[in-house]
Amino acid sequence: MTISINKKKENLSFNRQQWQQGYQSQPNEYEYFIEDIEGKVPEELQGTLFRNGPGLFDVQGTPLQHPFDGDGMVCAISFLPNGKVHFRNRFVRTEGYVQEQKAGKMIYRGVFGTQKPGGWINNIFDIKVKNIANTNVIYWGNKLLALWEAAEPYLLDPSTLETLGIDYLDGVLNPGDSISAHPCFDPSCELDNGQPCLVNYSIKPGLSSKITIYEFAPDGNLLRRHSHTVPGFSFIHDCAITPHYCLLLQNPVTFNPIPFLLGLKGAGECVNFQQGKPSQLIIIPRTTRDKKVKTLEIDAGFVFHHVNAFEEGNNIYLDSISYDSLSQVNFETDYKEIDFDSIDPGRVYRLKIDLDGETVDKKMIESRSCEFPAINPKNFGRNYRYLFIGTTHKDRGNAPFQAILKKDLLTGEKQVHSFAPQGYVGEPIFVPKPNATSEDEGWVLVMIYDGDQHRSDLVILDGENLEKEPIATLHLKHHIPYGLHGNWTSEVFI
Repeated sequence: MTISINKKKENLSFNRQQWQQGYQSQPNEYEYFIEDIEGKVPEELQGTLFRNGPGLFDVQGTPLQHPFDGDGMVCAISFLPNGKVHFRNRFVRTEGYVQEQKAGKMIYRGVFGTQKPGGWINNIFDIKVKNIANTNVIYWGNKLLALWEAAEPYLLDPSTLETLGIDYLDGVLNPGDSISAHPCFDPSCELDNGQPCLVNYSIKPGLSSKITIYEFAPDGNLLRRHSHTVPGFSFIHDCAITPHYCLLLQNPVTFNPIPFLLGLKGAGECVNFQQGKPSQLIIIPRTTRDKKVKTLEIDAGFVFHHVNAFEEGNNIYLDSISYDSLSQVNFETDYKEIDFDSIDPGRVYRLKIDLDGETVDKKMIESRSCEFPAINPKNFGRNYRYLFIGTTHKDRGNAPFQAILKKDLLTGEKQVHSFAPQGYVGEPIFVPKPNATSEDEGWVLVMIYDGDQHRSDLVILDGENLEKEPIATLHLKHHIPYGLHGNWTSEVFI
C-alpha cells in the first residue's frame, strides 16, 4: 500500500525525485576545511554550529519505515578566527548502532514504525528500543550532548565528535532514565541573579504521567529539580519557558500498546490523535514556593514545537506551530511518496493565557505552512519581535520547505528567502552579531540540500535583510540528509 499522488495538484516549486534524494543515507564520515565558498564569511562570525539528525535510512540494506528511526549523525561546522571554516561529521556510536554495524543486520525495532525483517513472529514481545541519539545536540556545562527524548544523552568530544558514552549528568539521571531533546535556554534567570541557565524536563508516561523539571547552571551543576503528576498519557515533544513558568502542551492522543507488544505495529503507529478533543496546557512554576501547577483545557490542535513564550502582567503568551490534524504513522506507506496536498500544514498560533481568570484566547499569527522556528536567543522567554522559520516556496498550500521566512510580529511585515526549485531547507539558527543593538542584527545559518548537485550547502543570510543575496554560501563536498535540530556556541572546536 502506498499513498496515491494527484499529479494535477503536485506543487511545481520542487522536483519530487530530487527532494527524495535528500533521504539517501550518508554512511561516510568526513573532516576537511571548506574551500568552495561563494561570497565572504563574516570575520566576526566565530564559533561552532552543531547539528544532529538521522544519517542512515537503512540498516545494512534494510530500509527504515520512518526517517525518525535513523541513527544520529552529528555535524560540526567551526568558524575559526582566521576566516577558515572546518567541517566534520560523525555517527553517534550508541550501543545499538555499534551492535548493528558489527552484526551486519537490523536487530532493533524502530519507535516510529520500523520493524525487524521476518514479520510479527520476529517482533512479538520485543520491546527493547535502540537509543538513536538523533534529535538534538547541545553544548552546555563544557559537555557536548547528543539528545533523544526516549533515553539518556550521549557524551561527545566537541573537538573530534568521538562518542565517549552515555552521560548521566553527574548523577542527575539513573540508568534507564530519559531527558527531553528540547531544552530551553534562559539567558538571564531571575532565580540566579541574572545568570543564564538551561531548563529541561523528562516524562514518564502511563495512565498518569510524571513530569520532572530540571534547571542547570552554566557549569552543568543541577540548580533545581521538581516533579509533578498529571492525568493521562503524555505525548510532549517540546516545552517553553518564561522567567517564572515552564509550559508544556499535552496533545490529545491515546496510546494502545497491544499491537506493538504483539509485533504488529511500531510504537508510533499505536499513538492516535484525537481530533476535536482539547489539549491540556500544563503551567508549572519554576519555583514551587506557594504556587501550584495549573492545567487548562484548550483547542490547540497538535503541536510539536513552540516558538517562544513571555509574560506581560498576569498574562502569559505562548507561540506554537499547530496542526489541525496529525497523519497516522503507517509502516505500509512510503514516507517519500507523501501527498502534501492531503496533509494539514503547520501554522503559527498565539495563546494568550489569563492566569487569574484561567482563560485562553487563541489567534493565528502566521498562516503560511511552516516549521522549525528560530529567534534571537537573547529573547528566549521574553517578548520578541522577529521570527525566523522554515517555510514553503509558495505562500499557500503544503510542500517541502524550500524557504526561510522572517516575520516582524510588530508590523506584520514578511521577508522570504527561497531556494526553490532545487534547494530544501533545514532548521535556521540565528546568531546575534557581537555588540548588536537591534534584535534582528545577526546572521541566519541554514543547511540547504541542493537537489541539482546532490550535495549540501551551509548558507549565511543577513538577519536584518533576509531577502538579499546570501552573505556566503559554503558548498560541502557531499550531501547531509535532512536533519532535525542544532545549536550554536561561540566556542571554536577543531
